[in-house]
Amino acid sequence: MKPDSMKSVSSARAIRPGALVALLVACTLAFSGCSSVKNLFTSKKGKALQPAELTELTPSVSVTRLWSAQAGKGEGLLGARQAPAISDGRVYAAAVRGGVRAFDLQTGASVWHYESDLPLAGGPGVGDGLIVAGSLEGDVIALDAATGAEKWKAKVGDEVIAAPAIGQGMVFVHSNDGRLTAFDETSGQRRWFWTHETPALTVRGNSAPVLGPGYVFVANDDGTMTALSVADGHPMWDQTVAQAEGRTELERMADVDAAPVLDATTLYASSYKRQTVALDAPSGRPIWAHDSGGAGRVGVSADRIVVSGTSGTVWGLDKSGGSGLWEQDDLARREVSGVAIQGDYAVVGDLEGYLHWLKLADGAFAARVRMGKDPVRAAPVVADGILVAEDTDGRISAYRLGQ
Repeated sequence: MKPDSMKSVSSARAIRPGALVALLVACTLAFSGCSSVKNLFTSKKGKALQPAELTELTPSVSVTRLWSAQAGKGEGLLGARQAPAISDGRVYAAAVRGGVRAFDLQTGASVWHYESDLPLAGGPGVGDGLIVAGSLEGDVIALDAATGAEKWKAKVGDEVIAAPAIGQGMVFVHSNDGRLTAFDETSGQRRWFWTHETPALTVRGNSAPVLGPGYVFVANDDGTMTALSVADGHPMWDQTVAQAEGRTELERMADVDAAPVLDATTLYASSYKRQTVALDAPSGRPIWAHDSGGAGRVGVSADRIVVSGTSGTVWGLDKSGGSGLWEQDDLARREVSGVAIQGDYAVVGDLEGYLHWLKLADGAFAARVRMGKDPVRAAPVVADGILVAEDTDGRISAYRLGQ
């Protein structure tokens, strides 16, 4: 069983006895991508549960590792999909054991280290000169981005495994109980909170908030997305990304666990129930929907978006209309991460520590490197042409594409 694949309503560490059987089944399904029971347990070669074997690849683009560093003890089997944050030429990373660290983006040199005994699995988030991380015990800490000095601490009612959002004078924290809490950016005083009911059984993880002008967007574990007023948390609109339909709690899982991507005035989001949508951000009006996707982050380029599914399939979709452009299924059952865009390539990680570069044009493999032996659960992040990825052991590596 994969302990990182599910969570309960109240906490990842406390599962209701009545949900245990469903949880066991769900964990098995999540491991294989929930393709179907038939596909899980039957196969002509008897290898339905095995990750697809990687074939020999002749790279069409060179990838150079610039540096690697240890951020502390990684998330392991927590399922937090913890990723670094990049801002102003620095990489920031929090650790379950090891506090928060800042590295130089170009060289990987250590800039500062904030020591803490808190299990920091949520974040970090970065903005307005602050670094903010949340813990498995509901702690929220805000640090000075330049020096790592502590600015303030606060508390929420459940664990935090999503990166806080910072901006417009506030810090927004999405805790694992479905609550979004807004704190004053300067003092850490709570300004308001908003709560969304969480289903009895959900995929492990929850979405980081996303900021727009006057709005904070939050994706929910029941397959919906909500826009709230930054000023007071008043709901502006609510829209369905994927219908939570089915006869059982397992079938109804429709989590939108990765942060939506705001591109100009359009929001892109993908659901565990294999539905990807584009929404008009100010109104919530649906623009298009496509029956593909998963719980990982959407990669957005100039003319297309790329999504990864629970089965390991990666899709390229037309950005304006949502039509399918290509499908890459050679990573079946490899538990691929969400998607990052680096130049003309989409990048995903997998359960064996590999990073795969796919051509945006047609989805063909262009390059592959192995960070290490631990899984890469979180979508890599890209800034200034450099891709930075983190594995579940807390190792961070930075890569640049060659000419």
